[in-house]
Amino acid sequence: MTPRRPALALAALAGFLVLSFAAAATGILFPPGEWYAGLERPFYAPPNWLFGPVWTLLYIFMAVAAWLVWRRVGLVHAALAWWLIQLALNALWTPLFFGLQSPGLALLGMSLLWPAILICLRHFRPISPAAFWLMLPYLAWVSFAWILNAGFWWLNRGL
Repeated sequence: MTPRRPALALAALAGFLVLSFAAAATGILFPPGEWYAGLERPFYAPPNWLFGPVWTLLYIFMAVAAWLVWRRVGLVHAALAWWLIQLALNALWTPLFFGLQSPGLALLGMSLLWPAILICLRHFRPISPAAFWLMLPYLAWVSFAWILNAGFWWLNRGL
């Protein structure tokens, strides 16, 4: 279902970008703050400045991937439903970790996010191989983020 109208295609891409960055906006509502600064960090934790550029690129990739799938199957499809589910779980992590100051709950949330991304990938692959490949760096980063989150939980479980 490739739209024949470029304006519609661009509007759809903009919509997917807005949705992706809406998930990122939870970081504005729940900033790390002093609590996070006081946590013991795992030795493998990257510097804080790295998270912004990495997530920005990943959210762009996620939006373009969803847009590519939309161009093939339209808006009402299981693949895009799973994209929305994983995006909602992604958005939930920040309020759990920083808002509730609970690395344990955030780890549980991420433990739901990871398989949701896998299911999304499984749906994306036959529809758009490019969308599948665009989502793989996200899965890799979330895999690392799960290990990082587990490290924060382990090192700070007495708090």
